[in-house]
Amino acid sequence: MIDIPAIRWGKPYESLEKATIVHFESGDELATLHQTNPGLVQRDMRRAQRARDILREIPSSELISMVIEAADLYLNANLPLGSGSQTPEDFVHYQSATTGLPEHMCRANMDKNHFVLTNMGEVLEALTRGLDLDILARGHGVEERGVPVSYQAQAPVIGLVLPSNSPGVHTLWMPVIPLQVGLVFKPGPQEPWTPYRMTEAFAQAGVPREAISIYPGEGDIGAAVLASCSRSMIFGGADTVARYQNDPRVQPHGPGFSKILLGDDVVDDWEQYLDVMVDSVLVNSGRSCISCSGVWASRHTEEIAQALAERLAPVLPKPADDPESPLAAFTVPGMAKAIDGMIERQVDVPGVRDLTSEMRGNGRLDERERCDYLLPTVLHCADADIEAANVEYMFPFVSVVECPQEKMLSAIGDTLVCSAITSDERWRRQLVDATHVDRLNLGPVPTIQLNWLQPHEGNIIDFLFRARAFQEAEVG
Repeated sequence: MIDIPAIRWGKPYESLEKATIVHFESGDELATLHQTNPGLVQRDMRRAQRARDILREIPSSELISMVIEAADLYLNANLPLGSGSQTPEDFVHYQSATTGLPEHMCRANMDKNHFVLTNMGEVLEALTRGLDLDILARGHGVEERGVPVSYQAQAPVIGLVLPSNSPGVHTLWMPVIPLQVGLVFKPGPQEPWTPYRMTEAFAQAGVPREAISIYPGEGDIGAAVLASCSRSMIFGGADTVARYQNDPRVQPHGPGFSKILLGDDVVDDWEQYLDVMVDSVLVNSGRSCISCSGVWASRHTEEIAQALAERLAPVLPKPADDPESPLAAFTVPGMAKAIDGMIERQVDVPGVRDLTSEMRGNGRLDERERCDYLLPTVLHCADADIEAANVEYMFPFVSVVECPQEKMLSAIGDTLVCSAITSDERWRRQLVDATHVDRLNLGPVPTIQLNWLQPHEGNIIDFLFRARAFQEAEVG
């Protein structure tokens, strides 16, 4: 069993208090993780400026090269981890064993992270809109068009309060090191693996260890990170987003409520787009904020729901090491049962049908000795005002909602990804102008298909740097 210390500005820290990480199915002990306390975090953050100072000694171009080298180490190398080491195969096995994600999904997330790191130069060029990174390093400079500009870093480090249930979120913070900003991790209790492996890959590639800290612990550690860092990201539920959405220091990431909208001009041919709908709901076990939780159309909604249910109802759990395993397990006791109860209350109202339960002849909750599963669920909602029309859960769940096209944009609410399938130019213009839609896809694009050269839930450059006026004249 591996013993994993906390990391305080690159130095291992051993605590008297440890948490044991176990395999969700077998109960085997995989690792012990040293726990930290809020006071420790607060004290260490007094030295946060040192992380940025040491990174600024290295040109951004060299840091990008280091990140690219780290990508291959992360994907392929046997890297040190606490008292032992970890191969890529170990990483996949451990991540699956603690998060409940099937191993092939963990490998897919590794490949995604590797892609973003390998293409970091192009990613940063897109996010900065072609700005010379040396201008961010100096704080001022002259653009190619001859205009003087200035950008001021708003924090020496970024705090990252990470989740346990979705290893796919890590691409959001990966551009930070080349921006010469340090990293402060509060890892999810069931998913410490990515922060530790990426930290070691960065260090092996030449990134100064002193620029990164990792503070395992409970919720009070996350609160301490948010309170102590001038810029932070946090991942959580709708309550978390509501709590921090007006705090300029915090970028909250929560449910996506991502949707597919079928325009009146294409809805009669809905069968052509069924594969797009199924993939958007099922890929990554529906556990992403970009997974589709709603299909909206003005007609044919019962037929669409029936067709989706026919495709999704037969989907059942398989062993985590099965390369075709489609569903992630719920490893936190009681969570799946609580979600099932919420859905049952939402279904038990006029205008809602659970077509998958009708088709299977039983419910969606699959309770096991050490974990639970929720089976794919397709609801039909006869009206957009029904509560079940606009909800999201961490498994393949979708509501097919009947709503007139002219009312859709006012009814869908905040939507992270909207794939609108239509050739109606007037409606396309309204979709482009909709401020409550973050990522817009026009045409049959799965909601889970991302372009990594575009910002996701806000641009991290705009979050970390402030544009300001700047003038300079010679003295004397």
